[in-house]
Amino acid sequence: MTTEDPTHRSLGELVGDIGTDLSKLFRQEVELAKTEIREEATKAGKAASMFGGAGFAGAMTAVLLSLALVFALANVMDAGWAALIVGVLWAAAGAVMFVTGRSRMREVTPTPEKTIQTLKEDARWARDLTN
Repeated sequence: MTTEDPTHRSLGELVGDIGTDLSKLFRQEVELAKTEIREEATKAGKAASMFGGAGFAGAMTAVLLSLALVFALANVMDAGWAALIVGVLWAAAGAVMFVTGRSRMREVTPTPEKTIQTLKEDARWARDLTN
């Protein structure tokens, strides 16, 4: 960049500066998109780890309570029917947990919204320069 009066700059210098500015702007937009995606991936990872921990604790609890319920029902009916009833109850509980987990996973936004907004603003700015 020259130190002379900006009103006396050549067209080539102006175009070169615009190219440099656009290149810098593009790199900043890419970095913003990476940051946004990284943040959303972190959220998704934390949600997935919570699903894993809850699944393990739930499985341990389910096994022990299911056995207790089967043994309790076996006192009033055949053990096979008692196990079937407990199995059907767990199938219903599993369906509810699946639906809940799916709805929570839909809350994760993989689209870099801020980057899209700033790109739209940059496009408007570039159009205004040419007018």
